[in-house]
Amino acid sequence: MVKAQTIDPREVDYYTRLSQQWWDRQGKFWPLHLLNELRVQYLREEICSHFGRSAENDKPLAGLNILDIGCGGGILSESMAALGANVHGVDVVEKSINVARQHSRQEGLAIEYELSSAEELVERGRKYDIVLNMEVVEHVLDLPLFLSACAKLVAEGGIMFVATINRNPLSWLFAIVGAEYILRWLPIGTHCWRKFVQPGELQALFERNGLAVGSAVGVSVNPLTRRFRLDRRLAVNYMLSAVHR
Repeated sequence: MVKAQTIDPREVDYYTRLSQQWWDRQGKFWPLHLLNELRVQYLREEICSHFGRSAENDKPLAGLNILDIGCGGGILSESMAALGANVHGVDVVEKSINVARQHSRQEGLAIEYELSSAEELVERGRKYDIVLNMEVVEHVLDLPLFLSACAKLVAEGGIMFVATINRNPLSWLFAIVGAEYILRWLPIGTHCWRKFVQPGELQALFERNGLAVGSAVGVSVNPLTRRFRLDRRLAVNYMLSAVHR
C-alpha cells in the first residue's frame, strides 16, 4: 500500500480513469508522446555530457541506473531502456503500472515497474545515477517533502531532472485556458495552476537538499504544427537538471 504524504488522492483518481489511454497516440495523451521525443533527445545529451559519454552511441546509457518517478504507462521509461539504461519506473496509480508492465513485455524491454513512491524508496535505501521527475512536481501535495525524498535518491555524482510548468499569467493562459479549454489538447482538469512551480522555487528547494541547478531550458510548442522545441525562455514549460553541490 502506497501511503506517502505527498500523494494527492484526486490526482490518483484522475489518472486511474485515463490509465488505459497511455499508449493511444491519437488519444488524450498524444501531446505527451510528442513531448517525449523532445525530452528524450534533451535527456540523452545532458546525461551523456554529465557522465562523459558519447551521445552518438547506440546504447549511450548502458549500465546507468535510472529512476522514473510518476512513470505512468511507461512512455519515458521505455525510451530510456531503449538507450541501454537499467530503468526502475514507479507510480502511485496501480492501473498505470499494470499498463506499463504489459506494454514493456510486448516490446521485449526488461523494465522494473513498481507501485511505489519516492518516500518508500528512500526508506529502502535505494540510490540511482539518474532520477527523472518529468511532469510530476505539479501534481504532488507537499512539494518540499517530495523533493527532499527525491534528492536522497540521487547517488553521489548522479543527476536529477525535473520537467514542470512555471506559475505566472502566461502559464495560466497557455497551459490551462489554451491547452485545456480552447485547443482541447488536454482533458479539462489535467492541471491546477496554483500547483505550478516557479524555477526559483525549485532552485531554493534543491539548495535546501544539497543540490544545485545544473542546466535549465524552456519548452515551447507551435499550436498550428503541434511541434515542440527547446527554448531559452522558461515562461511556461521548462526542464531543469540538479546535481550535488
